[in-house]
Amino acid sequence: MKILILGAGKMGSFFCDLLSFDHDVAVYDPNPERLRFTFNCQRFSSLDEVDDFNPQLVINASTVKYTLDAFKAVLPHLGPTAILSDIASVKTGLPEFYASCGHSFVSTHPMFGPTFASLSNLSNENAIIISEGDHLGKVFFRDLYSRLHLHIEEYTFEEHDLTIAYSLSIPFASTLVFASTMKHQDAPGTTFKRHMAIADGLMSEDDYLLSEILFNPNTSSQLSKISDKLAELKEIVDTRDSERMKAYLDRVRDNLK
Repeated sequence: MKILILGAGKMGSFFCDLLSFDHDVAVYDPNPERLRFTFNCQRFSSLDEVDDFNPQLVINASTVKYTLDAFKAVLPHLGPTAILSDIASVKTGLPEFYASCGHSFVSTHPMFGPTFASLSNLSNENAIIISEGDHLGKVFFRDLYSRLHLHIEEYTFEEHDLTIAYSLSIPFASTLVFASTMKHQDAPGTTFKRHMAIADGLMSEDDYLLSEILFNPNTSSQLSKISDKLAELKEIVDTRDSERMKAYLDRVRDNLK
């Protein structure tokens, strides 16, 4: 299959490495310097080069901020049967785009990123495939993710957004609150250092990505839950209520099962 990857960043390069030995792969990036880190593929720095390549599948690995712009830019250079795909963690605007673009599509979300995951060992990671997508496209990505030993779930766009509000917005918000109240420690404990490592990794992400994940319409209700539980914990601490503290800790342990 002829596959065009949009974006030669970490995820674009990862998919190039993953696919290039079984498929005819080309990578497009407007910054030629980023193409130096792609191998065993054709390298395009101009969209005009896509015309002759005539891809059957386009994998949009651009950063979230430019996902829609990248699709719109490449559309005039694609044949009518090309399947569009994205791996975006934020699907805002994509359902509407796909509905009007005139191409079949498949949308997935590998629930791992280059910041925290080991891309060489993904057996404990997950992936979401959006159910509204093209059947053959979904089969392709299901097979691809299965070969990586990922756990796969199939959700609608709406279910995906709800999941992201829970699985990303809560830890993101909790980490931001921790980091915003943090002071330098000359002799930090193990737990503090682990939280610090998570905070450092999170803050290395693109500001636009962090904002868009937190701007998910479902995030506010999740933040309210954090606020309520924090208020409860503060009251327990203020009153030094040992019985309520034990009950609180027992509930937390139950949640972790």
